[in-house]
Amino acid sequence: MRGPLGRDASGAGAGGGKGGDDAAAGIIRHDRKCRDLPFLALFAAFWVAMIVNSSFGFNQGSPLRLTYGLDYKGNICGSKHGDPDLSELDVRYWVNPNQVYQSGLKNSTNDLADAKAICLMECPYPAEDGLNFVCDYPEGDIRLSVDDWIDRDYDYFEYLTPDMRNSSLQLQGPCYPIIFPSINVYWSCQFIARPSNVSLKHWQQMGGVSIDENMLIDKTIHNSINYKSSVLKRYVADIGKSWPVLIVCGGLLPLFLSLIWLAMIRYFVAGMPWITVILFNALVVSVTMFFYIKAGWIGNDPLTVVIGPSDPYVSIGGREINHLHAAAVLMTVVMIIAFLTSIAIVRRILIATSTTVLKVAAKVIGEVHALIIFPVVPYFALAIIYMFWFAATLYLFSSGQVLQNDCNAECCSFDLKLGKVNCDSCCGYSVHYTPHIGIAILFHLFGCYWATQFFIACSSTVIAGSVASYYWARGEISHDIPFHTVVSSVKRLLRYSLGSVALGSLIVSSVEWVRCILKSLRRRLKGVDSTGESRLGKTVSSSSHCCLGCIDWTIKSVNRNAYIVIAVTGKGFCKASELATGLIMNNILRIGKVNVIGDVILYLGKLCVSLSSALFAFLMLDTHKYRSAHNKISSPLFPVLLCWALGYVVAQLFFGVVETSVETIILSFCQDAEEHDGEAQYAPPLLMETLGDTSQLQRLTQGP
Repeated sequence: MRGPLGRDASGAGAGGGKGGDDAAAGIIRHDRKCRDLPFLALFAAFWVAMIVNSSFGFNQGSPLRLTYGLDYKGNICGSKHGDPDLSELDVRYWVNPNQVYQSGLKNSTNDLADAKAICLMECPYPAEDGLNFVCDYPEGDIRLSVDDWIDRDYDYFEYLTPDMRNSSLQLQGPCYPIIFPSINVYWSCQFIARPSNVSLKHWQQMGGVSIDENMLIDKTIHNSINYKSSVLKRYVADIGKSWPVLIVCGGLLPLFLSLIWLAMIRYFVAGMPWITVILFNALVVSVTMFFYIKAGWIGNDPLTVVIGPSDPYVSIGGREINHLHAAAVLMTVVMIIAFLTSIAIVRRILIATSTTVLKVAAKVIGEVHALIIFPVVPYFALAIIYMFWFAATLYLFSSGQVLQNDCNAECCSFDLKLGKVNCDSCCGYSVHYTPHIGIAILFHLFGCYWATQFFIACSSTVIAGSVASYYWARGEISHDIPFHTVVSSVKRLLRYSLGSVALGSLIVSSVEWVRCILKSLRRRLKGVDSTGESRLGKTVSSSSHCCLGCIDWTIKSVNRNAYIVIAVTGKGFCKASELATGLIMNNILRIGKVNVIGDVILYLGKLCVSLSSALFAFLMLDTHKYRSAHNKISSPLFPVLLCWALGYVVAQLFFGVVETSVETIILSFCQDAEEHDGEAQYAPPLLMETLGDTSQLQRLTQGP
């Protein structure tokens, strides 16, 4: 008779009388062959495509575009490759206030992207006792170097010929009056709709044309800066600026905390449920309070959209602040749910038998020392992939060609090279994206998720093979276990089971992405017609979302157990899933009783590590380095959420040692009980001791 895991049930009893190595060999099948090879080839081909896709971004992109704007020549502000060299000039300033005003009018043919903008070191401010000018880049008859132009505060009006002066008074350049105060908002000079009376009077006395003034000149630039695509670019740019935070809080800190947690579960397993629950609630409260502080609801340290010193009489907001408000509300809901959940599970922790399984897992970790060290291998593999992936992300999001716009604007400006007013080139420049860039970005995001699931699955498979060896050998091979079983499990994975792991990770990734896409579609449809949606439509939409969530959770659960069967038997993924599902269904009551609280504690432990990463990310981003000058981030939201996600991935790798050990022990115990008429022969004494008297053991080991 052969059990679900492929062990020969008729030889199970005989195995008990043999040495530990023979016992382990009875359950770990060695007559294997390569499985699911087409999916391994698909995974390899996918990563070749990822490299090709990323090379497109490296070729066409420039991360500077995510932060800084373009001038009227198509140069990126702050780029040393511009004409002229703009490496010190990173603030975009629209020189003609009338163009800004007209671009904000309804049904206007003018667009702000076509308004004349140049790059400066800082936003100009009107003179208190006269009239200052901002003049175009010096060239042609203007014999000034860029450094001299900067030293003169961009003003060479006194050097202009009579024709140039007359052109400037018509707001056609090369010099333009500074009438409105402006403030640096995310590296663009936003006008403040209160013109300087002194400067405006001097302008009028010089015979300058009328200048439009009202709140529209303020709102036009503000709307452009807060456009959805502009906000998304700034969020992606924040990732590049905060890379030290990502390394420390998203990589090193969760590694350190996960190792500490594994050590504590090894030596202090009885108290870990209480420590985890208390620490989880404290971290949720702390992270929520930081969101409240940055949203401006607590204290005097809210997020500011202004770069450098700000006018105390001017209040400027942005989408980033609104997003922080939404995040603060969401964290409040999470905090309330966390408190209620903690209260609900306290009583269960007092009576739970799952801590016993955690004790057995801790004993396995104590015997198989390499299990603590092994997750470092997939950790460094993922670290290399993530570094490449983040760099490619910055370039992909900024990829495209800088081309002149096709516009219908009517304007004229003085061309210093031609020495006359030119009315032929009124259109500005923009980054034009290729049609497939959206698909390329989605492909890139999917690749990261698949790679993450793949390495987590590899880690789970190796750990399962090692723990299964320990269980079925009754711990008798403990002298050889510290590294031998882990190395053997790695060899079996690399030689036979990579295809199965690739298939399992692909299924999880695909279901998760279908769920995300459908959620996005639901949001868009709701935005298009929020009032006309029928009650039936809402019900179907909510039901489909719920079903996809349940399917996703079920597949992840089945996959974890399938990896255990793959590690033990060498079966393909589909067959392993079938065997694992059958074993689980035959012992569903037993597994639920001993493992439900254990799963909750492990999940809360992962959240503790990821919340700690988010909390320390907040603390690092709150320093002067990330609040001023070129390293200023637009919002801590994306870096914090990314550190949260990276911390969770790292915790999942290391907590997977305990999680997979627990699940392997439970599945092995169920298999052991089925092979021996309800009395497990290979279960560790600690597990049998905790299960209690004979009647309880008999009840737990009976299938439904």
